[in-house]
Amino acid sequence: MDGHTLARQSLAVIRLVNGVTALLAPRVMARRLGADATQPALVYALRMFGVRTVVLGAELLFLKDERELERALRVGTFIHASDAVSAACAGREGTLPRGMATAATAISTVNVALTLLAQRGSCCPPGPR
Repeated sequence: MDGHTLARQSLAVIRLVNGVTALLAPRVMARRLGADATQPALVYALRMFGVRTVVLGAELLFLKDERELERALRVGTFIHASDAVSAACAGREGTLPRGMATAATAISTVNVALTLLAQRGSCCPPGPR
């Protein structure tokens, strides 16, 4: 297994675990974020996040067309970068506890790095296959 594949599969697992948790157990996810798990709007938003994240993870496992996979990775880079900026802003504004904002920012930043590592030929020439 090459580094691109390992990065893609790792990112898929991270997305699926976080997505399924948010979708099926949004109150657990809310508590992990240090948020009030009794807020119906938060539960709704976490479920929407969960659906999005499960779809993103499934794409990385099931897309077979190289161009479609590359598109999914490019879109994922943008999504995870947006998540990282949002988490950092929430921490700075105090709408998310600082520790949880730092953790969410770090997780999203790792996800950005994984999307970049998983992309073939986008930053570096492809190696021997």
